[in-house]
Parts: sequence; C-alpha cells; structure tokens
Amino acid sequence: MVIDSASNKKIKLMESLRLRKHREREGLFRIEGVRLAEMAAESGWELRFGLYTAELLEKERGRQLLAGLRERCPLYEISAPLGKKVAATDTPQGIFLVAEQQKKSLPQMAEHLQQAAARKPLLVVLDGVQDPGNAGTIIRTADAVGADGVILTKGSVDVFSDKTVRATMGSLFHLPVVTDVSAEEVATFAQATGCQLLATALDEQAKPHFAVDFGKGSLIAFGNEGGGVSEELLAAAEKVYIPMYGEAESLNVGVSSAVVLYEAVRQRHFA
Repeated sequence: MVIDSASNKKIKLMESLRLRKHREREGLFRIEGVRLAEMAAESGWELRFGLYTAELLEKERGRQLLAGLRERCPLYEISAPLGKKVAATDTPQGIFLVAEQQKKSLPQMAEHLQQAAARKPLLVVLDGVQDPGNAGTIIRTADAVGADGVILTKGSVDVFSDKTVRATMGSLFHLPVVTDVSAEEVATFAQATGCQLLATALDEQAKPHFAVDFGKGSLIAFGNEGGGVSEELLAAAEKVYIPMYGEAESLNVGVSSAVVLYEAVRQRHFA
C-alpha cells in the first residue's frame, strides 16, 4: 500500500512521536534506520506499522529487511520527500517503524531476576542522566557486560527518544528497562533483592571501584552529568570512585560506566 499525503494519519503519528508527551500518551516510539529496524524485527517487541521508501528496495539488504518486517507488521511505501519529512536524521535510510514501548515495574524486574540464572544480579541505575547519547551508551555497555536490566530514576532522559534509541544501537531491545522511579524505590528494591547498592561519587568515604566485591548482586548507580548521583541515593548507597592521576577533573558518565562495569566483568569472569 502507498501513502502519498503528508496529512495521512500514519504520517502525522510518526511525526508526533518525536515529542515525549506524545510518546508517553500513545505508549509508542519510533525506530529509524536499517540496522535498528533489523534488530527490532528480530526482537519480540510489538511493531505497529512501518514506512519505507522505494530506495530501500534497491539494495538486497533492504529487500530482505522488508520481507522480514512484513511478517511482523503492516508496511506502507512513501515517497522520498515524505521520508525526509518524517525522518529524525539528516541522511535517512528509508525505513521507519512505530513500536510499542516495553517497560517493567520494579516488582516485574524482581520477578525477572528470580527467573534468571542463579548467578548474582547486575543492574545499572541511571540517576538523572539527561544526555541521550550518554544514556544510550550506558544501556549499550550494560548489554555488552551481560547486565540484567537498567533502571532510570525520575528526571532522567526519555529512553524512547529518537536520539537515545539510536545511541543504544539496538541494545534497548535486549534489556528490561524500568523508568521513572524514585531514589527511595531504588534503595528498597536493592534491599528486597539482596543486592548491594553502589553509587559513583567523588567522596572521602568512597572506595576505589576495583576494591568493591562485584561478585555480589549489585545495583550500580551513575549520576547526572553535572551534579552526579543525587544526595538521596548517595545516602542509601556505598560510594565508589574511579582513581584518576592526570589533570582531568572527571570522566564522562558513559566512560565511567564502562570502567566500572568492566571491573565487574573482570571479577565475575576472569578472577
């Protein structure tokens, strides 16, 4: 089926989902680009519909992608100008999907952990992280280290924004995510699941990240780019820091997450 009007309801919906208020109201989000669409097609996430341009059919990879997507959701061809209209990137690849958001509650996350393997849980907490690139990078890193899930506190970036979704490079489809929780709820969840709550902080009471026992079940919190982990969460957590010996005052939160999480990998898999 072909859509040739900018006033079509599906075009309007696709455009509206650029805004967080519409994504939250509809419970939907956008997926743009060949690789992300391929990963979405392979995932168990619900896809509402897709839009594609004729240029996508010029490549074998594009034809294979559409063949797989047709088994998952309705697809509609649109013109190149309409593709540019709905795109969130400067060089669109001719494929746009609308998918249903998948979020878990903390009780559902606890149940997920009980059903997981017997090893001790490893979860990442984004506490007020607001940059989409940083959030996406941390989610991607959490996926790479085999973490069991990601928790975002109130005030954090929308994990379903275009920029965040792209920055996860598809890892969003691999990890259970809980959003919009309070610091108190995070602390209660850690206690209920028998996990230690850790938070990165430049503090006299903090210990080096390599001195922490990551063999235990762990929730590791990384904080806002400007202010760090919130005082409320710090009060409930054991503080850790990454030693630095040059002139830099701090590390980017995405880099910090990789350093700490791969120390957990070293202890858990190479000790």
